[in-house]
Amino acid sequence: MASILVVDDEIGIRDLLSEILNDEGHTVEAAENAQQAREMRARFQPDLVLLDIWMPDTDGVTLLKEWAGTGQLTMPVIMMSGHGTIDNAVEATRIGAMAFLEKPIALQKLLRAVEQGLSKPVPKPRAEAAHGAAPLAEPPALLAEQSFPLDRPLREARDDFERAYFEFHLAREGGSMTRVADKTGLERTHLYRKLKQLGVDWGRGGRRAQGAPGLAAQHSANPGELPAADDDED
Repeated sequence: MASILVVDDEIGIRDLLSEILNDEGHTVEAAENAQQAREMRARFQPDLVLLDIWMPDTDGVTLLKEWAGTGQLTMPVIMMSGHGTIDNAVEATRIGAMAFLEKPIALQKLLRAVEQGLSKPVPKPRAEAAHGAAPLAEPPALLAEQSFPLDRPLREARDDFERAYFEFHLAREGGSMTRVADKTGLERTHLYRKLKQLGVDWGRGGRRAQGAPGLAAQHSANPGELPAADDDED
């Protein structure tokens, strides 16, 4: 199986992600900040990195940009955040992240993103420019294919699909409602009403899956969901 580096300043998130991924047969190392992540990336050479955005010293987007700019983005990176915005997702994808997961993270969504990340080739970092500046790695495409568990009520499965569908187009179109309406073939009024119904914040300043199924903290009792981060931490 794969070697995975989990970077998150919350010990509870690190421990739970490590437990879940170990159960899947992966080798997992964990870092609580950007400096530890740098050291472990150099020593551990992970096949994939789960990287939190909001950390106390250096945020995840800055670290991702550092890796891309120095030719170290040689593995797929999945960004995580409990307070992420569309701008965060678009910027991280532009830099080189292959996926963006919102906390609380549904277990199936986590495993699906990890599986897809490990199955996709990582773009090779481009050579340094003539003036010595290190450009960003070529960003991979947003995930246009996802799988959804079908052993559940139709309405829940349908809402999960529609939520993922609209979040994909919002991220790809940079939050432009005009372009999303055009791409999805919906009237803007209908589109606004649908996003509100699904709990998707369509504003450029933020997106949150308020309508997602409740994500509990009891992984052992109900191993389908991961816990949310504290409100004052990410």
